[in-house]
Amino acid sequence: MSELLENARVGDVVAADFRSAAVFQQFGIDFCCGGRRSVADACRAAGVDQARILVALEALRPEDAARDDVAGWPLDRLVAHLLETHHAYIRASTPVVSGYLEKLVSVHGARHPELSRIENAFRRVSRDLAPHLMKEEHVLFPYIGELLEWTGAKVERPPSSPFGSVGNPIRMMEREHEEVGTEMRLIRELTGDFAPPADGCTTYRVCFSELLRFEQDLHRHVHLENNVLFPKVLALEESVCRN
Repeated sequence: MSELLENARVGDVVAADFRSAAVFQQFGIDFCCGGRRSVADACRAAGVDQARILVALEALRPEDAARDDVAGWPLDRLVAHLLETHHAYIRASTPVVSGYLEKLVSVHGARHPELSRIENAFRRVSRDLAPHLMKEEHVLFPYIGELLEWTGAKVERPPSSPFGSVGNPIRMMEREHEEVGTEMRLIRELTGDFAPPADGCTTYRVCFSELLRFEQDLHRHVHLENNVLFPKVLALEESVCRN
C-alpha cells in the first residue's frame, strides 16, 4: 500500500477520499493546484518526512471513504455542487471578510501594519475570483451541459465551442487558480497561520477565522475542479470527438 501511495498523484488521493486533504494540509502540501505531483515528489518538494504522511494516509478508515466519493459523481451533479456550494459561498463571504478587514485596518492598522497587506491581498483575491466565476458559469459549465446533452442523445449534433478544445479554457482556469492560491498563501503567511495577536479584539478573531474558512473552502473548490471536474470533461470531449 505504501508504494502505491508514494506513486499516486496527490490530487487522485484526495479525489478518492477527501479526508486525506487534512493530512496533506497538516504537512503543508498543496493538494489542489499542486495535485498532479506524486505523493513522493510532493513530500520532497515540501521537505517533509514521507513516512509520516504515508502512515497518516494509511490510518484513514477505508470503510468511511465512500461517504465523500466525489470522484464517482456524474458531471452534472459535480457542476451543480460547485455552483450551489462553492460559487455561492465565495459571493456571500467575500464582502463580509472585506468588511472585517477594512474595520481592522482602520482600528488596528497603526499597531499592525501587516493588516494593510492582508487587506490588499484579499482584495486581489476578490478581484480575480469575480470574473473567474463568471467565465465558468457562462462559458465552461454551459459547454459541459451541451456535451452531456450530446452524449445523452438529446441533441442531433455535437456542440461547437468558441474556444476550440475545452482544454484551452481549462488551462486558463488552472492558471487563475494558481494565481489566487498564491495570494491566499501570502495571507496565511501574513496572519501567522490565521492566528490573531494577543491584543486582537473579537473582530480580529472572527476575521481570521473567516479567512481560514475561506481558504479551506477554496482548497476544496480548486481541488474538485483541477483534479476531478477537468479530467472528466477532457475525457468526455475526447469521446465525443471520436464519435
